[in-house]
Amino acid sequence: MLDFLLTPLLFVFAISVLIAVHEFGHYWVARRMGVKVLRYSIGFGKPLWLRRSGPDQTEYVIAAIPLGGYVKMLDEREGDVAAHELDRAFNRQPLRKRTAIVAAGPLFNLLFAVLAYWLMYVTGTPGMRPLLGDMAPTSLAYQAGLRSEQEVLAVDGRATPTWGAVLESLLPYALRKEAVTVTVNDGGVEYRYQLPLDQLQGEVDANTFSKVIGLQPYRPHIAPVLDEITPDSAAARAGLQAGDEIVAIDGIAIADWEDMVLKVRENPETDLQFRVRRGSEEFEVQVRPVAHETAAGMVGRIGAGVRINPQLAEHLRSEWRLGPVAAIGAALHKTWDMSALTVRMLGEMVVGRVSTENISGPITIAVYARSSALAGFAQFLAFLAVVSISLGVLNLLPVPILDGGHLLFYLIEGIKGSPVSEQTEAMAARIGIALIVMLMTLAMYNDLARLMGGE
Repeated sequence: MLDFLLTPLLFVFAISVLIAVHEFGHYWVARRMGVKVLRYSIGFGKPLWLRRSGPDQTEYVIAAIPLGGYVKMLDEREGDVAAHELDRAFNRQPLRKRTAIVAAGPLFNLLFAVLAYWLMYVTGTPGMRPLLGDMAPTSLAYQAGLRSEQEVLAVDGRATPTWGAVLESLLPYALRKEAVTVTVNDGGVEYRYQLPLDQLQGEVDANTFSKVIGLQPYRPHIAPVLDEITPDSAAARAGLQAGDEIVAIDGIAIADWEDMVLKVRENPETDLQFRVRRGSEEFEVQVRPVAHETAAGMVGRIGAGVRINPQLAEHLRSEWRLGPVAAIGAALHKTWDMSALTVRMLGEMVVGRVSTENISGPITIAVYARSSALAGFAQFLAFLAVVSISLGVLNLLPVPILDGGHLLFYLIEGIKGSPVSEQTEAMAARIGIALIVMLMTLAMYNDLARLMGGE
């Protein structure tokens, strides 16, 4: 039951934090500009919690639908304003103040990302050592000269201490289809290779581009021997124990742990016949993997760990940790890179060079919230930073009803010397709502397609 509730709870927590940050940007700057704030709400709909505070008796609200929020300010367009408070109405503020208030929400999301990345670098980001695995001779990676068991040290001169860092560094070049220099360590000697990403064909999928290039992490041979068994799991119910070696599944020999994991993942809620070796005895048991929702779709799990040689585990483990001062520059650089990547991907989608399947909705976000939280504090911080950047960038798009739409109107006002007419704003708002509904529909469709198709 707890596992079932974990995904929605983490989703609500993550989204609420990021919405609170965004709306606090509007709220904080509005207060500093002398505008009266009537309500600061996290969520929409019926208030679940409400408190009035301060000389203005501002309402602080947590509402029932945690998919957004708003800051309501004193405004003549939304109701009567007393004569003595006219100077505190939002619509009476000069253009520079209104611009600052509207822009503050997205900018606070970007500042939050900087803070999250800084904390991630200071506490340390664990990951897999960036050793290259086997690659097809026809792949771009192999043709560039890269080989199995080389360790990637840098991409375009930037250090890549973990496999995740390698993928993040390569993705922008893959999207732009630009060649990039990859530095590797091969037997203690550094080599530099030109990876010809300019030869990539068709749409680039952010989730699968590394496979297309031919880059896979190194997979050492690990015997399919079970270690810790999760209580009340499929493995525990089947009677499996730590130390059991899986010899075959459904009559097919299992050579290593990866073979076993693949078979289990591909068969959620399906009875599998395990042949098990325990000491000198061999026997068969029936195991039914439990269906588990992931960002890649529904997969099977039996709740058993693998017994790994401690020396091998240490050999494959890596961590990226920076000092507090160095982490500031790294966090700023990372936030800039991810913001630019988000903008670039949106642009590539518009012109058709990147698949719109990369757009994710609340279901995928919820799945990532859970998986990142289970992966550790650093991974959850990275997840929050990425979503916060996406929220900030999307809100800056010049789409009516979004912050960027209001900023566009203010730009027009600054050029022509007078505000955009209410009729124009109303018409633009209807168009903006239609665009947002279309985007949300596409995101939900992609979520359901991943869920149903296991992609």
